[in-house]
Amino acid sequence: MKFTEEHEWLRVEGDVVVVGITEHASEQLGDVVFVELPEAGTEVTKDEEVCVIESVKAASDILAPLDGEIVEVNDPLVDEPGKVNDDPLEGAWFFKIKPSDLSQMDDYMDEAAYKDFIG
Repeated sequence: MKFTEEHEWLRVEGDVVVVGITEHASEQLGDVVFVELPEAGTEVTKDEEVCVIESVKAASDILAPLDGEIVEVNDPLVDEPGKVNDDPLEGAWFFKIKPSDLSQMDDYMDEAAYKDFIG
């Protein structure tokens, strides 16, 4: 897995990258009450806003970590946004993106560097 400074995690699965937020981010947000996901088939550019999540404390934007096409979204999160708090690293992924340039992953931190970053 790789991690962004915006507290997103990225996991490569075949030719797609699964994107979610870290446990640290979900704890900082508090109880998530709303998730707005992008549409599958949407072309995105790195650092473009693609999702919105709202908690009892704040609203946050999720940015596209890579250039590419959103190929799948985790629709159950819309009806059960609390999953973001319950299982941020597995079941509460936001979207899968087919990157146009996988080398953009090199810009992000590994787990040890991320732990130092939030330390």
